[in-house]
Amino acid sequence: MSIAALVVDDEPIARHAIVRLLREDPGIELVGERGDGVSAVEAIRALSPDLVFLDIQMPAITGLDVVATIGAARMPATVFVTAFEQYAVQAFEANAVDYLVKPFSRERFAATLLRAKARLSAAAWAMQPAAQMQRLLDALRCRDYLERLPVRSDEHVMFVAVDDIVWIRANRNTVLIHLTNRVHEMRETMTALAARLDPRHFVRVHRSALVNVRRVKTIHPWFNGYHVVTMDTGQQLRMSRYQHEAFLQLVGERPGPKGVSFPGGQ
Repeated sequence: MSIAALVVDDEPIARHAIVRLLREDPGIELVGERGDGVSAVEAIRALSPDLVFLDIQMPAITGLDVVATIGAARMPATVFVTAFEQYAVQAFEANAVDYLVKPFSRERFAATLLRAKARLSAAAWAMQPAAQMQRLLDALRCRDYLERLPVRSDEHVMFVAVDDIVWIRANRNTVLIHLTNRVHEMRETMTALAARLDPRHFVRVHRSALVNVRRVKTIHPWFNGYHVVTMDTGQQLRMSRYQHEAFLQLVGERPGPKGVSFPGGQ
């Protein structure tokens, strides 16, 4: 009996490398490949794969957001593909969750796939992944995140408390930090900055916008499955329906027919 596998990675070279190696194995049936978190959620729900190779660092919805949206208890067996630093590798090892660190060798991939196959064939597998996955999410999110950002103002560098940030917009290789009454430009990519901010408080609503959850006032349906996020400053941002689901999971709310309000902007 073959194992149905799905590959999710926003980097085409890494994704194609995994796909190529999987196709060499007669015991694997490749059911699909995806390049972003939104389509990954759709594919996992529609295709019900046995095994997922899931990149963690992706724009809009990260690999961790995919797990949060699907739910740890409903996730297939997962091999996380990561370029994260050592703290993340230690988290994978501590929770006995399979992982690949990019760039990986053919031998490392073969060993990881063999271990995943062994776990899938074990009768106890079905009782283990949810708890392991949840512990991994907790471990990856329990780290020291930035509390202040250094931004340049004229000839000086000032520090902005992350709690004062309303939202952040990507602008090529810089980001625009939106506060209540001013905007600062910072020379860093959105992906790099997002990795340094606490994901419990900062969530991407689309590829180029990251919002401070504590500054969100309301979320309301729009059209074609999109939602509108209104910040406590009155600014409105568009959010897709799958990002909407991930957001609600993170803030512990359930979607309603008329949207969600956060009293006092929290």
